[in-house]
Amino acid sequence: MTATPVRPGVRRRAERLYDGYLFDLDGTIYLGDTLLPGAFELVTRLREAGRETLFLSNNPTRDPQMYADKLGRLGLPTPVDRIVNPVVTMAAWISQEMPGATVFVIGEEPLTRAIRATGCRISEDPAEIDLVVASYDRGFDYRKLQIAFDALWQHGRARLVATNPDAYCPFPGGRGEPDAAAIIAAVEACTGRRCEINVGKPDPLMLHTALGAIGLPGESCVMVGDRLYTDIAMAVDAGIPSALVLTGESTPEMVEQLPEDRRPTLVLDRIDHLLPPV
Repeated sequence: MTATPVRPGVRRRAERLYDGYLFDLDGTIYLGDTLLPGAFELVTRLREAGRETLFLSNNPTRDPQMYADKLGRLGLPTPVDRIVNPVVTMAAWISQEMPGATVFVIGEEPLTRAIRATGCRISEDPAEIDLVVASYDRGFDYRKLQIAFDALWQHGRARLVATNPDAYCPFPGGRGEPDAAAIIAAVEACTGRRCEINVGKPDPLMLHTALGAIGLPGESCVMVGDRLYTDIAMAVDAGIPSALVLTGESTPEMVEQLPEDRRPTLVLDRIDHLLPPV
């Protein structure tokens, strides 16, 4: 009797270990300051088995050291070079595509600090700005919007890029706050310009950076996250295995609404279901 194949997106456990695991953080490994059920056991056992683990986040308000410190406090000590977020990918993109540019950052200090470290000059003078970086910025105000407007529309010489496309950042208890998408939309609306690139998930730049850090081909790894339109979409577009955990914002109903070729390889109730049955 032939077994019925399991469709992608059907809730089930992993059947094998992968060589590498790329983990989203918020809603996947932890929520707020608490590890999600099974996260500690999973990461610990994977490391004991010699598997590569790397953490990705779309949050550009923290740098990798801040994430490493938090993971350490939660009992999962992690080297800084095993953390990738838009602070890392934006600095890398600017270094490659616009070295030495004069940059206006609509963002918070960790992002500004990383861009300055590439050798770029940070400026609020629209006449000399080459690049406007739109990001998650809890200090966003009309003054910053005016500078971006003048650089992009009045002078017309600057380019517009962004760190991540997220509409909101989730918090425990169902609370959240507006993320970079709201700021990108404000700048685009008044200038008529469109953002050229997002360096966060689901852009392949973030995935390629992560795979480069662990030195493994994508097909031997699995991308694990709680968001269909960032974590899973990035993996699907790259053709690598993916696992959706139902501990964040996505639901089984949302998975079923997707075309089969856009669904995750695995859908898990808990992240430790990535461990195959004994």
